[in-house]
Amino acid sequence: MAAIRITKDNFNDEVLKSDRPVLLDFWAGWCGPCRMLVPVVDQIAEERDDIKVCKVNVDEEPELASAFGVMSIPTLAVIKDGQVVNGCVGVRSKSEIVKMFQ
Repeated sequence: MAAIRITKDNFNDEVLKSDRPVLLDFWAGWCGPCRMLVPVVDQIAEERDDIKVCKVNVDEEPELASAFGVMSIPTLAVIKDGQVVNGCVGVRSKSEIVKMFQ
């Protein structure tokens, strides 16, 4: 499944009420490290049916970025049952990202 674009309008339904753990990727189009992470995040989205992969463009959704305390991008957050349970800042390998769910 492709990554889901998150806005303040669909955040509750897609992230907080998700029946699966969520990988939330905070990014921006002008961010070089974010662009490096795109194929990795997209690959995880395609391969893993047990998690939901979502992306938040911080330029389009500054309120969501602020709510999560995002100070640098890319920032990844793992959300289970509506709560942040893990996170990291910066480019990570696929295996490092997958380990965030353990």
